[in-house]
Amino acid sequence: MSDFRFRLRVEPVLEPKYKAFPYQEEATDFVASRQYAAIFHEQGLGKTKIAIDVMLRWLEQEEVDTVLVFTKKGLVANWVREFNMHCQLTPLVVSENSTNNYYVFTTPTRLVLSHFEAAKKEIRRFKAWLSSRRVGVIIDESAKIKNPEAELTQAFFELSPFFEKRVIMTGTPVANRPYDLWAQVYFLDGGASLGTDFKGFKRETDLTADLRHDSQAFETYQRRLEGINERIKSFSIRETKDGGRIVLPSKEFRRIECDWEPAQFELYRQVREELRALVVRDGQLIEDDQESILKRLLRLVQIASNPGIIDESYTAEPGKFEPLYDLITDITRAGEKAIVWTNFNDNCDWLVKKLKSFGAHPLNGKMSMERRNAVIKWFLENPEDQVLVATPGAAKEGLTLTVANHVIFYDRTYSLDDYLQAQDRIHRVSQTRTCYVYNMLMVDSVDEWVDCLLEEKRLAAQLTQGDIDARAYSERATLGFFEILKRVLGEN
Repeated sequence: MSDFRFRLRVEPVLEPKYKAFPYQEEATDFVASRQYAAIFHEQGLGKTKIAIDVMLRWLEQEEVDTVLVFTKKGLVANWVREFNMHCQLTPLVVSENSTNNYYVFTTPTRLVLSHFEAAKKEIRRFKAWLSSRRVGVIIDESAKIKNPEAELTQAFFELSPFFEKRVIMTGTPVANRPYDLWAQVYFLDGGASLGTDFKGFKRETDLTADLRHDSQAFETYQRRLEGINERIKSFSIRETKDGGRIVLPSKEFRRIECDWEPAQFELYRQVREELRALVVRDGQLIEDDQESILKRLLRLVQIASNPGIIDESYTAEPGKFEPLYDLITDITRAGEKAIVWTNFNDNCDWLVKKLKSFGAHPLNGKMSMERRNAVIKWFLENPEDQVLVATPGAAKEGLTLTVANHVIFYDRTYSLDDYLQAQDRIHRVSQTRTCYVYNMLMVDSVDEWVDCLLEEKRLAAQLTQGDIDARAYSERATLGFFEILKRVLGEN
């Protein structure tokens, strides 16, 4: 190996503080030996530990001068804690403060931590800095760059050739659709495995409603998805919780069907009638994209959750609240903690007030990073605070919340990534108790369509990621979301 381009006055110790699990050691060997690689281990299996061990290996073998880790802004503090827990290095942090960043860019260091927004803002200085040394990069929660047309993703495409080593990591590489994988992999190999034509890749791998009528097209679709994992397996590694390599407590799912509060249903019925014509005409979908449809139907999702989100005159308790209150009462009486998930900031605030007697705390996108970190610390350390009400956007990734073993989805949207990441805040390697996942659904509502759509997305993601084969996929996939959608919209 060539000599380092710079020397530190005191070189850091490059030994990990803790021994990894065998499957983590295998992943470290796999990733560290390649110029580029993807760590796709299912959430909760310690990808951060693997990434840190890879980083230490690179530095110890003098393959890079510095390691740069990018993560989401809300996870910077979490990564600082992880570095302190697993190694002897302390990172310098590139933020959106240009003055402070000047010090980082001009100081010899082995480890730099930054977030996605800073990468975009400081791209010019990052390029100059990368030209002066050999840098290995690790992108945490790489689904953040899944949209190849986004300005952020384009910035990472520009930076990619400047890195000596490139690693991406996420437990949900197929965040919503199989084509979410394309940009992440393109950052690694410039199109060598999945091609350079994103629009063509998207067209061939999209889950569309018309597949239910064409068995040959459906078979072709399955083969394409199954083939994706074959094309990337030489540089990607994935471990799942049911792979037999590590024993975790079981995760049990429970469906809670809720009855309508009368005024809530009347409002829902009125809005449903208004929206029906925007989605279905002459028994056919006006548009075929499921996400676009759900955006149109977002008001129905909100009303099924809590009409007060969109109508300040609504003062009754919506149909889901009493079952939620009873469920949390049972959980807390057993001395256990719960996380309640909602997609709406206003709903988060409302639920915290209604659940005040359980020591509920909010965690949502309106809160500052400092406040969020303080709430998490409080929830982890105080036994009497038994409920955390959170939005996926603020807390679905990077956090270990295994003091709780119950997650309750008060409402859900179309995001598979939100759903999987949120439930696995509690189902992780440090968990010792059975975990319970509760899905609350209003009967005969848009909630049922969301439930079906998420399951279809999950199956497509599993096939793309190599978790199941085409036979298992064809046995479980029903593509029934269109029929359910017509029913919940009141179509005959």
